[in-house]
Amino acid sequence: MHSITLRFLASESSLLQAGRVPGGTVLRWVDDAGYACASAWAEGPCITEFVGGADFVRPIRPGDLVEVHARLTRTDEASMSLAVEVRSGGIHGAPLQDVVHCVAVYTAVDMDDAPRAVDKWSPQTPGDIALAQRAQAHIDVARAAQ
Repeated sequence: MHSITLRFLASESSLLQAGRVPGGTVLRWVDDAGYACASAWAEGPCITEFVGGADFVRPIRPGDLVEVHARLTRTDEASMSLAVEVRSGGIHGAPLQDVVHCVAVYTAVDMDDAPRAVDKWSPQTPGDIALAQRAQAHIDVARAAQ
């Protein structure tokens, strides 16, 4: 599968004193969705190579409905680049609002944690192509800064 969406309610146990879900918890959800998507595509285990470009635009409150959507933007020989979006809001039918968008890279590994080949995936639609270009630009900038 080249995309996955996780939906759940933000739990009360995730509270900080300010009544918000911590950013680290949200990034864990990003990694969970990214790992699920990458592992499904790779048909086996993956390791997180990179998560970056996260810009939080609004908080998540306990009790909010949370949606984490991860989708492939490209594959290389053993790695998969993904765009991950987090949205949240009330559970009573109001539209969900953007929380954070970021990019992630996962590498498929074998039993010895060595990289292994994955099936090729390339964007086909204009929207997918534009998303792939934006995601790759974020990845390139972050790697250049290392």
